[in-house]
Amino acid sequence: MKILGIETSCDETGIAIYDSEEGIIADALYSQVELHKEYGGVVPELASRDHVRKAIPLIKQVLKEANCTQKDIDAIAYTKGPGLIGALFVGVGVGRSLAYAWDIPAIGVHHMEGHLLAPLLEDEKPEYPFVALLVSGGHTLLVDVQDLGEYKILGESIDDAAGEAFDKTAKIMGLGYPGGPAIAKLALNGRAGIYKLPRPMTDRPGLEFSFSGLKTAVANLYMKSDKSEQALADIAYAFQEAVVDTIFIKCRRSLEQTGHKRLVVAGGVSANVSLREKLTDLLESKDGKAYYPRLKFCTDNGAMIAYAGFARYQAVLDGKGEFEEAAIRAKPRWPIEEL
Repeated sequence: MKILGIETSCDETGIAIYDSEEGIIADALYSQVELHKEYGGVVPELASRDHVRKAIPLIKQVLKEANCTQKDIDAIAYTKGPGLIGALFVGVGVGRSLAYAWDIPAIGVHHMEGHLLAPLLEDEKPEYPFVALLVSGGHTLLVDVQDLGEYKILGESIDDAAGEAFDKTAKIMGLGYPGGPAIAKLALNGRAGIYKLPRPMTDRPGLEFSFSGLKTAVANLYMKSDKSEQALADIAYAFQEAVVDTIFIKCRRSLEQTGHKRLVVAGGVSANVSLREKLTDLLESKDGKAYYPRLKFCTDNGAMIAYAGFARYQAVLDGKGEFEEAAIRAKPRWPIEEL
């Protein structure tokens, strides 16, 4: 079985083909970072137009790369939501239209379920149940995952997502966009213990996140600093350490609360080396294991959508669901617990 995956929820056009026997046999990703960089963030209208320009050429590219034709594709999976409404409609429209023309099923995929399942693309796959940490530019949440589609949110951000906090902090410090890689790189030259920033909402019970106050604390620290290269590196180090410590504490609590020994970490921020190291050590200390997608599949990508589409298709074949009606619908707001 071969599934064509289409991802257009935000600022990356991702296309991939998943083969049930061979795994991902072709994938392509076009990032709009350069397009949005001068604005310091994603401009929705520009994002939508760029998806229109890139989607079909990338589909043709992956089909050629996989040595496939439309007759080899069994179904098309596309990101139905959540995300930017205009960007979503590009993928939904292209996916649904091709499926109709090719006379094959089309499967609307939840973007965060795609991230949640991305580590299952690796050779060493996590077994259910597990806790999933989904941490990106638009989302930060902890999910109790019992099985495919059986999700319970344990805690999420009440304001800025972790990735959003990285972007806004980088903008305050004049580091450009996207902020995560820029801060991580600068933090390599930072010194421990120079600055101390708060670990938001860790002094009370619960698994909710909040990063807007941390961003404000960095802004105040930056304004008072001499803005030298070393000072910026020390601030970046303190900020990254505060984010990682906060996530670490919440993950530890979630594992204790659920009793699970497996932690899946996915989303753009899961590429952060410091976060990976700390969470890996946490799980090893509990005789458990942390699972991550390969770095290229941490950010938005077509591979995770293709795999999620396959999982949903297989569930229908197993009698655990049904295909939705053929309609072009996007869901910019779509709680994962509704699946």
